[in-house]
Amino acid sequence: MNIKRVPVLLDGQFRNSSAEEWLDVSNPASGEVLARVPLTTPEEVDAAVASALQAQKAWKNTPPSERARLMMRYVQLLKDHLEELTQLVALETGKVLADARGDVWRGIEVAEQACHIPSLLMGETAENVATGIDTYSLVQPLGVCMGITPFNFPAMIPLWMFPLAIACGNSFVLKPSEQDPLTPVRLAELFVAAGFPAGVLQVVHGGASQVNQLLRHPDIQAVSFVGSVPVGQHVYRTATDHLKRAQCFAGAKNHMVIMPDAHRQQTINALAGASCGAAGQRCMAISVAVFVGTAISWQQEVVEALRQLTPGTSADPRAAFGPLISARAKNRVLQLIAEGQREGAQCLLDGSKATVVGHEQGHWMGPTLFAGVTSDMTVYREEIFGPVLLCMHVNTLEEAIDLINDNPYGNGCSIFTGSGAAARRFQNTIQVGQVGINVPVPVPLPFFSFTGWRKSFYGDLHAYGKQAVRFYTETKTVTARWFDEESVVSGPNTTISLK
Repeated sequence: MNIKRVPVLLDGQFRNSSAEEWLDVSNPASGEVLARVPLTTPEEVDAAVASALQAQKAWKNTPPSERARLMMRYVQLLKDHLEELTQLVALETGKVLADARGDVWRGIEVAEQACHIPSLLMGETAENVATGIDTYSLVQPLGVCMGITPFNFPAMIPLWMFPLAIACGNSFVLKPSEQDPLTPVRLAELFVAAGFPAGVLQVVHGGASQVNQLLRHPDIQAVSFVGSVPVGQHVYRTATDHLKRAQCFAGAKNHMVIMPDAHRQQTINALAGASCGAAGQRCMAISVAVFVGTAISWQQEVVEALRQLTPGTSADPRAAFGPLISARAKNRVLQLIAEGQREGAQCLLDGSKATVVGHEQGHWMGPTLFAGVTSDMTVYREEIFGPVLLCMHVNTLEEAIDLINDNPYGNGCSIFTGSGAAARRFQNTIQVGQVGINVPVPVPLPFFSFTGWRKSFYGDLHAYGKQAVRFYTETKTVTARWFDEESVVSGPNTTISLK
């Protein structure tokens, strides 16, 4: 059988890699091999950076308005190909169509924000800061930037990165996940079709070796990463050790606090969807339900709501979510479920034996719910990344806040309540970057920034929004004076003051 080879994008051209090592790209719902992806050679990685460096020299001087027009053209192509991209995401990730479409659309929204780049790059001016002296700031690009993206959002997360970086005047080297590279490559094909100059975007493939080569490359100025904690820590340390700017989004353990005065059915529906959507393979998935006081009586209703959610293929309109991405990912979830049972958590719903008729080779997991979970259990300490919900009980809102603040992660959390006072206390005192009030998955729209805290993020400037523009640019401050005969100052000034 002739299996497609995933190309690299070097210097504006899609070409087959000369790599000797290739990996299979498989459909996780069926096990079918879709393509083979190269472990890009060191020479190809260096060529990608060299091409990006050369292209950026001219691109940085392209007027922001022209960059914006090209980005508008790209956004329109993304919208024109929305359904094609949706099908591609569903094919290589196993996501159901609605979830795959959301993956693409949330990425398009960030690319739309990049179309506003002329106003986002405006500096500041102050006249007469001293006699006859004006000061103003200029916002300028860094140079060559790179992005390392995960398997779970093959459209959205690349689009979090390269459109804004390139709109700011940088060039970009993208290293997508080797588990589902077909979507990122298609995004790159549409980018080239939009008319951007050759070399502004490069795409290489591979694993740890290729990532480390890029991280240590002297011509890479900034690194964006989304993935797991251990890899995120490694990427951040390596990048900063090599004097690069870095933003690294890592793991999560997201809690939903349920107050007794919350809208009961709405809360149960939100909890079920947020814990099992995308088979729990979201860094913003709700993995811990914290019932406060008498709200614990809702726990069995949550079990029944989860029981109604069944996995399936993207062709099945009844399917709530798809498979896990790989056999390895499924085995890890199964191991954690077994560990939870050994440590005494009550498994009220066990989806570990789920399967889908006709697709028995898929990596299926059904909804799983543990009750009686304590904070010292492995299932609570570890990010599970599967459709597994942990239920905990506390007596007061203050206890719930302390529980969350004692957890090392700080990506997202939410509170469901009918009390404005409780919601305000929660948002004010919780030490988590993204907070939902009666919203289960509070991923901000792109005119804000994605703001994980603590062990969920390494760096200081976050993804998309205004913070991303700051991340991908440097600020230059100019202090200027123009002389005429009447403004000449007699004698030298030996102080640091402006006169």
